[in-house]
Amino acid sequence: MHKVTSALLVLVMGLTAVLATGCPRRQEAVGPPPIKIGIAGPMAFLQGEHHWYGALMAQEEINAAGGVQVGDTKRLIELVKIDTNEILSPEDAATAVEKAITVDKVDFLMGGFRTEGVFPMTEVAMDHKKIFMICGSATNELLEGRVDKDYERYKYLFRVTPIRSTDLAKVCFEMLGYVGVIMRQALGLEKPKVAILAERLLWNEAMIAAAQQLIPTRLGMELVGVWRPSATATDVTAELTAIKAAGAHIIFTINSGPVGITYARQWGELEIPAVSIGINVEAQKLGFWDATQGYGNYDTTLNTYGKVRITDLTLPFYDQFVERFGECPAYTAGTYEALHILAAAIERAATLDADAVVAELEKTDKHSATGRIVFDNLHDVTWGPGYVTGIMTQWQDGELVVVWPYPGWQGLHYEGVVSYKIPPRVVQYWLGQSK
Repeated sequence: MHKVTSALLVLVMGLTAVLATGCPRRQEAVGPPPIKIGIAGPMAFLQGEHHWYGALMAQEEINAAGGVQVGDTKRLIELVKIDTNEILSPEDAATAVEKAITVDKVDFLMGGFRTEGVFPMTEVAMDHKKIFMICGSATNELLEGRVDKDYERYKYLFRVTPIRSTDLAKVCFEMLGYVGVIMRQALGLEKPKVAILAERLLWNEAMIAAAQQLIPTRLGMELVGVWRPSATATDVTAELTAIKAAGAHIIFTINSGPVGITYARQWGELEIPAVSIGINVEAQKLGFWDATQGYGNYDTTLNTYGKVRITDLTLPFYDQFVERFGECPAYTAGTYEALHILAAAIERAATLDADAVVAELEKTDKHSATGRIVFDNLHDVTWGPGYVTGIMTQWQDGELVVVWPYPGWQGLHYEGVVSYKIPPRVVQYWLGQSK
């Protein structure tokens, strides 16, 4: 019995020694903890999906290079997917972000799409002093009236994509004026008639108001009405029928949600004799062609990425994204730029301390796939020639092509831009009416 007890004692002591000496080695093998980045978006939809894809590409590039240099330590990036469900239920967004901060322990946040969801989710982030890089919501007031009026609370907010609402409007009005000139020449119109079709949401209110003022005054066109379907509408026949009856030559769209598919398909099916130009986020994806069964041909939308050389980084990023995910990047894939910007700011700060990183983010001057990214005093991306301009893309017989900035606009020339096309049915209808 004594021999058995001694043997067991020796065995236990041996196991204890192994465990004791093994623990430190296991900790050394694990290395420093990763930097946890929360990617917040409506993950069941294109917008959130591309939030994730853009961040994933950047994460893989950064980690493949050894990670982020934080002082004397290299730390890898870990992404945390946050499904905000903000398209269907904006009130879910704040709860999702709160959980990511308190339970998942994310260090930084980026993403956001629907304004009604981004306001509360960024308030949660500010409560916890977490840097939140907006990559999907354009509303001016997300930064204006916050960063400038209460800097100490809101200094952790930045926007990488899209350009703010007022700048979106500038691009759209530039394109609308450009198309107006083409319509006048092709159809012999003195004063083209414009209908506004805009989803019923907060983010586009200012743009609608500006359009109502500028279309008849600055652009010299006639406004025939404003139609406001739901962002998730599955039928806009009534709106399109009314627009045709109003004699519109141009439909100015301001849509970011799923209604963009419904609209474009029915616009083609009903053979509405008006060109479609403005914002249709759904038309930014390759799947748009099949989703509209080709009826979205000639739909034209504001965009961020396309088969055009904005900088020498644009086409490599675009091609890699398409090859990897089978989709062209929507503007919410700007999480790619955001993550690279954040990583560089952390390295300059040599710490994860939010205040120190904010100070470095404010110094950002980055050559990117979308142009030169510099933050202004509101922490908004700077718009204009030499910075980020945005582009316009049009579906032409199954191919998504870039049609703006047209060569020479404010001295710019993006290699790869092609000519805008009026849908043949529009030309046939109006020239036939004039006979």
